[in-house]
This record gives sequence, C-alpha cells and structure tokens, in this order.
Amino acid sequence: MASEKYLILGSNSFSGASFADFLAAAGHDVIATSRSREPHDALLPYKWEKRPGKVRFEKIDLNHDLDALKVLLNRERPTHVVNFAAQSMVGESWINPDHWMMTNVVSAVRLHDLLRNYDGLDRYVHVTTPEAYGSTEGWVREDTPFNPSTPYAVSRAASDMSLRTYFANYQFPVVFTRAANVYGPGQQLYRIIPRTIVAAMGGQKLKLDGGGKSVRVFIHMTDVSDATVRIGRSGTLGDTYHISGYELVSIRGLVEMILKRLGKSFEDCVELGPERPGKDTAYTLDSFKLRTELGWRDTVSLEQGVDDVIRWAERFGPEIAKLPTKYEHKP
Repeated sequence: MASEKYLILGSNSFSGASFADFLAAAGHDVIATSRSREPHDALLPYKWEKRPGKVRFEKIDLNHDLDALKVLLNRERPTHVVNFAAQSMVGESWINPDHWMMTNVVSAVRLHDLLRNYDGLDRYVHVTTPEAYGSTEGWVREDTPFNPSTPYAVSRAASDMSLRTYFANYQFPVVFTRAANVYGPGQQLYRIIPRTIVAAMGGQKLKLDGGGKSVRVFIHMTDVSDATVRIGRSGTLGDTYHISGYELVSIRGLVEMILKRLGKSFEDCVELGPERPGKDTAYTLDSFKLRTELGWRDTVSLEQGVDDVIRWAERFGPEIAKLPTKYEHKP
C-alpha cells in the first residue's frame, strides 16, 4: 500500500535483513536500523539483487540511542515499525543474563514508551518467540501460558507481558508474531542449517548438541516475511499470531537430510555433544489462526529451502569462509 512506510529495528539480524529485502522487492522504501554497522553483503539479502524499492540503513543502538530514534521517527514518519531487535541466543543467555534483561526488557520498555507517544504509528509488529512457552506437547495455540526455562525466554516473556499492559491501558497498536525456527539464505553461520552446510562443504566436523534429539519445525524466511506483512497490515490489534508449518523434524534428521543432499556421510561429518542447559525438547506452533484469519500458507518445503541455502553458500563461498562461525556477544 502506497501510504505504508516501514521502519525495521534490528535490521542486521537474519530475519530483519530478509524482511527488508522482501519489502524492497514489493516496491517499498524501507528505513533499516541496527546497533552495529551493516555486516558483510553475504548476510544482507537486500544487497544481492536490484529491487523496485530501496533500503536505507541508519546505525541506532536501542540501548543507548533512543534520542536518535526519536529524531528519525519525526523526520521519516514511518507508519509501521517492525521490531526484530533482541539479544536472541538461548544458551549464551545463562552467561550474562543481565545483558538479556537490559536489552529485551528495560530497553524494550523504554522503546515502547517512546513509540506510544509517537503520533504517526499505525502498527507496531513485535517479533517475539515461542521460547516463552517453554517445552510443549502437541500443537499449541496463541493462548498457551508462558513457562520460560532460560534467561532469554524469561526476558522475552517479560517484554511481551509489558506490551499487553500497553495495549490494555493505552490502546498501543501492537501485534505479536511468534515463528517456528526460521532459516534461509543469508543466515548467520552459527545457526544449524548454514552451520551444517558450511562445515560439510569445508570438510569440518559439526558438533551436535544432545545428539540432535530436539524436534522442531523450520520455516523459510520468505514465508515468514509474507506472514509478517499480513499480520502488520491486517492482524487484530493486541493479538498474537503463530507463523509455522506442520513439518516436524528432529535436529539429527535435519542434519542427515542436509548431508545427504551434499553427498556427505553423517558419521564422517558429525560429532555428538552434550545437551545445552534448559534447552526445550520441543515447541510446535499451531498456525491455524494465521491461516484462517489472514489467508496465509507456507509455500517453501524444507528440502527446497535447504537447497536455497546451499545455493547461497556456493554463491558466496570465498566470502563465507571469512565470516564468523560462532556467536559474538555484544552487551
């Protein structure tokens, strides 16, 4: 829609950068912000192809630069703010839990207070996580009670609960998204799908925590971006929407499938390791609400999506070899 103008917070994240590209491909001019400088082009899908729209980046740290964000809001007048910004690693949140609380709770509340006093906002899309539910059984709906089991999950649940009060008391125009495990070309190399592909292509051993017993649903970022636009445009204010397919796979099964597509052996490429503390065995999100209310459906199968990531790894092979393979924490 011509009247829409998007501001993306956390645009250097895989999801944020991919969503910026999705919008630019649809003809939108996008304002993108993140606390760090833009990373290598291999991690920024909006730099790979010429698009009808454009992405303009501005470095803003939500922990320290809210005044700069306020200036940007008044200058650019976005109608839709989509927030991907968060400390998002689960295992690492045990090491410095206060950093996760500062970014995901304290700074988030300050951001929301700024946004509720901004008069140009039509929709605020808060990209949150099913980790807030803890480990689940069966396909869970959006009204599932929170039962977080890690500092990361606690911090995200707290921010979500704060936003619920903002909606109830201020009619703050928030909608929430919770997606299954997202993936696609351009994802950071410490995530399981690109990590497996890059390790196998480079002849390195992949360490698989807990033997890969955890069960997940993986959803391609193109499908997630399509859902996010629909939710941001037409979702019921105050509501949460699950973005997920129904194709269950264990992490081990996923790794075996990737290696088979690369012509590699599981035994030659994988080393089994202990499970991470507090890791949820499973969370399976029922996306019935998104499908029935907003007409969304997932279109990319896991095999098609993995092939998509393999093509990306082959395209940027020499550059990818120079990128970090481990998460680098920034307070």
